[in-house]
Amino acid sequence: MKVKVISVLEDNYMYLVIEESTRDAVAVDAAVPKRLLEIVRKEEVVLRAVLTTHHHWDHARGNEELARLCPGLRVYGADERIGALTHKVTHDQELTFGAIRVRCLFTPCHTSGHMCYFMWEDGSPDAPALFSGDTLFVGGCGKFFEGTAEQMYANLTQILGALPKETKVFCGHECTVRNLKFALKVEPENEMVKKKLAWAKQRDDEDLPTVPSTLQEEFLYNPFLRVTEEPLQKFTGKTDPVEVLRTLRTEKDNFKKPKERPNPQAMLAFDWGLFNPFLEKK
Repeated sequence: MKVKVISVLEDNYMYLVIEESTRDAVAVDAAVPKRLLEIVRKEEVVLRAVLTTHHHWDHARGNEELARLCPGLRVYGADERIGALTHKVTHDQELTFGAIRVRCLFTPCHTSGHMCYFMWEDGSPDAPALFSGDTLFVGGCGKFFEGTAEQMYANLTQILGALPKETKVFCGHECTVRNLKFALKVEPENEMVKKKLAWAKQRDDEDLPTVPSTLQEEFLYNPFLRVTEEPLQKFTGKTDPVEVLRTLRTEKDNFKKPKERPNPQAMLAFDWGLFNPFLEKK
């Protein structure tokens, strides 16, 4: 099982999962059809199905065009609002694509019909993969657009958090640096947060993705998975895990990254009027 990470739009990810023995492939969140089909051709695979995590346009907008261009394409999802949907899936339903096994994990909150997809191959030494859409991010979680803190807590602890710790996490957006800046505000002494943030900034500078992470790593630096830890309870002023999560999400929604401090020499130059000749209207 080979996973192609495809950056699209402003900060979205779509994925192409290739079954290497048959050269069949499955796409996850096919937002940009043209880009996806270019990679399908380059990899010399046959696109058999699309798995859509949720109905938002930046995850599902390519479905209709793909269905038109690829007759017989199967489109899976849990929400009637998903375009070109052919197979509505339910929690714990299992799908098979060649050697690739998929378990559908229903995680309502970001949207009421959000589905994550857990994939593995029997007998493979490779770690399984989780396509978490906008439920779990590297260092963060999705906004509660259509759900509650109670739902997200269940998603993160009972459903996704219960998967094997070596599971690779492939999320829906590249927002790792921003997430970890918030995590550092929450836990300024957490060395894992500092280390991961430095690594993520380096990746960002090189225009490289920060996915995948692993579930094991996420429990060390993702504040939304650490709601029972003392620093998180101290930061939120709450002890009940759901209330910690609710408060964290509100704080994250209002979080603004610190503004870059202006260059002191530049500020002095402005004060002394050195830029005036350039600023005067001709």
